[in-house]
Amino acid sequence: MAALTRFTQDLIAWQKTAGRHDLPWQKTQDPYRIWLSEIMLQQTQVSTVIPYYARFLTSFPDVLALAAAPIEAVIEHWAGLGYYARARNLHRCARQIATAYGGIFPNSAAELEELPGIGRSTAAAIAAFAFGRRAAILDGNVKRVLCRQFGIAGFPGATAVHRQLWALAEDLLPENNIEVYTQGLMDLGATLCTRSRPRCGDCPVASGCVARRDGRQGELPEAKARPAVPERSSSFVLLTDGQRLLLERRPPSGLWGGLLAPPEGEPAEVAARYGLALGETTRLPPLKHAFTHFRLTLLPMLCQVDAALQVAEPGLEWVALSRAADAGVPAPIKKLIRQVASAGG
Repeated sequence: MAALTRFTQDLIAWQKTAGRHDLPWQKTQDPYRIWLSEIMLQQTQVSTVIPYYARFLTSFPDVLALAAAPIEAVIEHWAGLGYYARARNLHRCARQIATAYGGIFPNSAAELEELPGIGRSTAAAIAAFAFGRRAAILDGNVKRVLCRQFGIAGFPGATAVHRQLWALAEDLLPENNIEVYTQGLMDLGATLCTRSRPRCGDCPVASGCVARRDGRQGELPEAKARPAVPERSSSFVLLTDGQRLLLERRPPSGLWGGLLAPPEGEPAEVAARYGLALGETTRLPPLKHAFTHFRLTLLPMLCQVDAALQVAEPGLEWVALSRAADAGVPAPIKKLIRQVASAGG
């Protein structure tokens, strides 16, 4: 227990003097802002999140505004941030808070965990930062810190190891300063105890770290044996009249759910589907994009169509080339559109 207490005390002292204190979602106890930041920060770096967080708050300043917004607007604000199920769950959660809780966030980790898109660790972070609740977090960064500090072997996602880490996270909780301690864990994993090249010389808890003592920083936490990543390919047809691009709204679930993208398929089949006559067709260079569970090769075709023709089917939009890249499209599609726009359509 002495080692656990020392770790907690040293981490709290370090965070107060050397931790992060100027992130835009700090210095607030507003559960909406804290919740929004925690969801955005899942599997996404702080530097990437900050501009999205600011734009999101400008358009949706509170949970009721978010609940009242159409899902298409939410998805468009999320475009480029990835892991789009987060945006859909964010919207569902806002609506549930609006209807079931009258727009007031529940203040316990247990109740928060019942809401869409909020897991155990995220619920604990919101409860700690917004309401001062004594609850343990265990995200990827924290797992790495604990595995190294206490020499925990095995893949953290394995059931037995995961259970061990949660028990340890609970045992480490201080009686006071829960907000500082929780932030300290996040800061340590994000800035010093990083996946590669950890800065052990600056670490406030290095003296008790088993991985540092045994030279095992590169081994802990242990990685899961990964199978070969599946490869997929898909053809995308960029239909343009020289000034505009035809985009379609993708289904709400699945790959890039709710975002705008060029139609998939072969050019002749896509043009016939929408009653368009193809003009000049150009094959663009393939574009590779890595997802969590597979790699996708995009095979884009740029196709000219008659500017006088109109397509008015639901889910289809003619978007000016000059703004199509910012019209709520996925990151690889944004790259494709910019290439087309820079070449003058």
